Order: sequence, then structure tokens, then C-alpha cells
Amino acid sequence: MRPERMKLPAILGLLAGSGLALLAWSQTWFTARLVDGQATAGGASALEVGGAVASPALAALALAGLALAGALAIAGPVIRVVLGLLGLALGGSVVLASALALGDPVRAVAPAVAEATGVAGAEPTAELVAGVAASAWPFAAILGGVLIAVAGLVVIVTGRTWPTSRRYGGGARLAPDAPRGGVPASDQAVDDWDGLSRGDDPTAGETEPTPDDAEGTGDGHEAPGRTR
Repeated sequence: MRPERMKLPAILGLLAGSGLALLAWSQTWFTARLVDGQATAGGASALEVGGAVASPALAALALAGLALAGALAIAGPVIRVVLGLLGLALGGSVVLASALALGDPVRAVAPAVAEATGVAGAEPTAELVAGVAASAWPFAAILGGVLIAVAGLVVIVTGRTWPTSRRYGGGARLAPDAPRGGVPASDQAVDDWDGLSRGDDPTAGETEPTPDDAEGTGDGHEAPGRTR
């Protein structure tokens, strides 16, 4: 595909990656199994932890990606490169936030375990967790981050060749009033204002032609009843 035709695929990539990351954030990421003899306030020995707890920053990053796609649709060539760099940074941040949760699942589920059991502190809470099982949604969030980063890279490489959606500098312009009697319109306005201050009528010198004058012009004949 030619570089100048990469605008739509890049925007769709940003939308798809951001939407996937936002969807993953709203789902269950981990199922934490508590140690024997320890249960939550509801009596359950297993606790489901969503992406909102495991990776709370993911929602803000995904929303920023959606806003970035909207801005990219109307941006000029220079701004596109800046937005592409932002997209690359956003995608990397989404991947990092998801990977950190996968890398240390016990720490990721600790806030939910503390709220459910009433045990405070990172180490005491971690001692209550016997095991953590991860779902597929953290990997989906990583995939969304990769899509955002790839779309940002495409914008950086091809953004300057995209056709512009708007044309600047071609709008209508108001032409200045034609001068009357060789005097610029601005000077005429000042003179008329000074005349009004003195009590003069600026329209006194402009008279409409009489019917007799209209009959005596245009055909070379004089009006009846008039002499030279």
C-alpha cells in the first residue's frame, strides 16, 4: 500500500488497539486462590480480580489513544508526526502496564485481597494468596498496546505524505471599498464623522436626478418645454 494511503489504516489501528485495551481493562484478569482456612468476608476462598484493580492506569491510556485517533483525523503534516510519537509512547505504556501485572500477579491482586479480607499491608496480604490464575485478557491488553504502537510508528513514517483534509489560506477575503473622489474609504469615514460633529449633512451633496433630467439624457433630444 502506498504511504499516502496509510491514513485510514493508521487511524483504524489506533481505534482498534485502544478499544481492545479498554475492553480488556473492564474484564477479569486474575483469579486469586486464598490459603487454607482464609476466606473473604462473603465466605469465598477464591477471588476474581479485574483489570481495573490489576492495572488501573490502563483505562486512561486507552481513552488517550481514542482521543489521539480523533485528533489525527484533522491534524496537519507536522502535528501528525507529534501525534505519531505520542501514539508510540501510549502503546508502549499500555504494554508495560499490562506486562507488569502479568509479571507479578500476587502484587496485582493484593489490593482486592486486602479489601476482601480486611488485612492491610503488602506482605501480609501476599501471604494470604496461595495461587493466582491469569485469564486471556491481560494478553489482549498487550495486543492492544502493540496495535497502538504500530499505528503510531506508521504515522511517524508516512504521516507527511497523507492528503490534507482541509485547505488553509483559501478563504474569501473582503475587498476594500472603492475610493470616492480619489479619497480612501478610511479618510472618507473620518471626514464624514467630522462633518457630523460640525452639524453638516454628509449626504447633502448627493441629489437624485429629477424626471426632467432623466428624459433629457440618453437619446440626444431635449425634454419638451426646455430651451438651450
